[in-house]
Amino acid sequence: MSILLVDDFDEEREFLQTVLLKAGYGPVVTAESGRQALERLGIMGRRISACDPDVILMDLMMPDIDGLEACRQIRSSERLEHTPIIMITAKTETADLQAAYTAGATDFLRKPITPVELVARVSTALSLKQELDARILREQELVAKTGELERALSELKSLRGLIAICAKCKRVRSDGTYRKRIEDYLEQYFERKVERDICPDCMEQSYPKAG
Repeated sequence: MSILLVDDFDEEREFLQTVLLKAGYGPVVTAESGRQALERLGIMGRRISACDPDVILMDLMMPDIDGLEACRQIRSSERLEHTPIIMITAKTETADLQAAYTAGATDFLRKPITPVELVARVSTALSLKQELDARILREQELVAKTGELERALSELKSLRGLIAICAKCKRVRSDGTYRKRIEDYLEQYFERKVERDICPDCMEQSYPKAG
């Protein structure tokens, strides 16, 4: 599980990275600013290293581009719109936390951060991401199956007028031309060969049971 860690303080960034790696999470890609994080994600400027994280840890207060603006830009990317973003902040005011959620943050961590809380929040975020990915996959499979069903129905509708019915006996005409058209259709659209056999009524007429 890859993690993008964004913090402008070297000591804080190294501490968080060490805790995550010891907990078994990784790789942990780091960024020193909001701008560098956006570059690593391919949202801004030249992509300086491949990064498609499962979770993003983002410091709120940073020079240049702060955590809120970086969060908003990340959420504008269709590729990253569902990636969990955990905002890191020393602020405790409700307005600041609300601003983080409004920008698109999934969760937040208050400084000073303990290893236990960090691992717990990341674990929860990863579980939610996995559940969401599974749901999106199921929805995509449902859309694909719906499309297949619609195509099958369209093909069945195109069969109208292909089968010739006798106006007198109401049975399907069995002359060679119409039978060939039906066989060709079934083979083309359904990959089925027509097996020729005698129906029960004809069997009884042709081979009556002995009284």
